[in-house]
Amino acid sequence: MFKYGKDFLTAGKTLQIARRDLKASIDSSTRKKIKKCYEEVVTIANNDKPVYGINTGFGPLCNTIISRDKTKELQRNILLSHSVGVGDPVDEEISKLMLILKVHALSKGYSGISLEVLDRIIWHIENDIIPVVPEQGSVGASGDLAPLSHLFLPLLGEGEVFYNNVITNTKTVFKKLKIKPLDLGPKAGLALINGTQFIAAHAVKVVESLHNCLSHADIIAALMVDGLLGSSSPYIDDLHKIRPYKGNQHVAKRMSYFLKGSKILESHKNCDRVQDPYSMRCVPQVHGASRNAWLHLKEIVEVEINSVTDNPIVFSKDYTVSGGNFHGQPIALPLDYACLAAAELGNISDRRSYLSLEGKYEKTPKLLMAETGVNSGFMILQYTGAALVSENKGMCFPASADSIPTSLGQEDHVSMGSIGGRKALKVCGNLVKILAIELLCAAQALDFKRPMKSSKLLDEVHAHIRKHVTHASEDRIFAKDINKAVEIIESKELVKIAQAKSRYVKSEFEDLFEKF
Repeated sequence: MFKYGKDFLTAGKTLQIARRDLKASIDSSTRKKIKKCYEEVVTIANNDKPVYGINTGFGPLCNTIISRDKTKELQRNILLSHSVGVGDPVDEEISKLMLILKVHALSKGYSGISLEVLDRIIWHIENDIIPVVPEQGSVGASGDLAPLSHLFLPLLGEGEVFYNNVITNTKTVFKKLKIKPLDLGPKAGLALINGTQFIAAHAVKVVESLHNCLSHADIIAALMVDGLLGSSSPYIDDLHKIRPYKGNQHVAKRMSYFLKGSKILESHKNCDRVQDPYSMRCVPQVHGASRNAWLHLKEIVEVEINSVTDNPIVFSKDYTVSGGNFHGQPIALPLDYACLAAAELGNISDRRSYLSLEGKYEKTPKLLMAETGVNSGFMILQYTGAALVSENKGMCFPASADSIPTSLGQEDHVSMGSIGGRKALKVCGNLVKILAIELLCAAQALDFKRPMKSSKLLDEVHAHIRKHVTHASEDRIFAKDINKAVEIIESKELVKIAQAKSRYVKSEFEDLFEKF
């Protein structure tokens, strides 16, 4: 059982809670802390001393004093007025992740939220009645105002929710379930919509998606190295100990392990080929650099999702601080870095796919097909890979490099981390397809080396691929093969084969790179 506000949250645990693999609740000691902070906010609201967002207006209206009888209206209006999101709804799971991250942050006991509000949010999570959140409208500071406003409209009985996998008006759902909307207490609206949960939810998904791509990229690259009669010498420990980046060393260890015992590798040990092209020879350096970027993002995400990111922060009734913990810059920069890391992983994968088509390597026919002319072979698969790589490059301009003043100049520097998070996730989605194309090319290349055996591990990987996608001896609708290869990657079955406990040799940095 995970305890909101108390236990340490990771990207993996957040996903487990969202997918019902881990239960979560607020324990009694945390409830007391939340209740105490709420009571202090009520005391502040009943005093005449102005405290931002409790008895004042918001943003450029921070000097406008709000009377006590208007407190509830103020908090309701902030959700209504800030619900200005546009575009398609984000994926239902991302909305659910936002709810989970928000509950955890508010349960720290510095936000002045009531237990009634938190319990209602948890009700939405546990019953899979998930608010509909438009994807566009946040600039990543003063938090993710627009998406978070839409996220919490259902508390007021407003907006829309995913109900039984259908987008439904909240009022309709509440009427059916006999649920009443809530009245928000002082500061509640501001506590709900200030924060980085939209950015952070996307970052959690990027951590998961990029990790899966990294895990498969090494396996697929090893398959391609054997398919093109490449060398394993660029992966030896000694080489990487004298340039000791953690990601590089981890990838080199994996590549050596995947290729160990390959009869194909042994068959050309004394050939006259001096060295391989960079896309094979530099796998540890390129994949490793992307792993280092992933590790940086994972570490930043863990800080962010265990932080209090609303405003003002309530330490006591006499000690409140109006600061900038809602600013998305700390997570916006690593998301842009991860976006670039994902794009580069696709870039080098496409280069290996291209190499496999050239017909330059022994027993590897041009376009990966024995009879071409009438057949175009695998030529056009690489076109799709090239298109996806180019699309990813276009999304690599860092969102965090831009800032447009908002709120009449009160919010004069913003992070655009929300845009960075969305872009990074799209790039990872394209990357899966690029890797799927390399997987098909590598498996086809390896077919032409038979009856020689690869390593036991890579032969098992190859056999699993061939269960789902047969060898292509003539042209067919390759889009179907690509979709099947995508399914193989998303199933993570190849990773399970590669990391079978009976034989897997862990690298020195296994815990850093294989757990989240």
